[in-house]
Amino acid sequence: MDNWKKIGKLLALFFALLLGFAACRSKEGNEGTKIKIQVLKGLYSYGPEIKSFTDCRDEGREYWVADSSKNLELAYNNLGFEKPYIPVYIEVECHIVKSDTNSIYGDYDSTMVVTKVLKISKDIPDGPCNQ
Repeated sequence: MDNWKKIGKLLALFFALLLGFAACRSKEGNEGTKIKIQVLKGLYSYGPEIKSFTDCRDEGREYWVADSSKNLELAYNNLGFEKPYIPVYIEVECHIVKSDTNSIYGDYDSTMVVTKVLKISKDIPDGPCNQ
């Protein structure tokens, strides 16, 4: 009977080590896919069917917008527009992901996931955004 207890303890130790190894491997995999947060400045248009961003610095590149901060759409609505899709100037912290080609926003190569709104304004500054 003592041998069975030893075998049971060894099996329990083996499975604990196996789980620990799997957890370590999982963390290594997550570090390899770190999200790159960046600040983008440009024009944001919002309405019932379109949530788009045009980057003023990157040759007018357009992105679909996903508002994970839950503040961008609210701030846009608080500006009091009577009609949708009027562009506003924004500065946001975000990261870029590849768009799902099977979704409504599949026409956009990439999706800008907003994590923090830094600035939103009806006044579009002079420069590449105001052309």
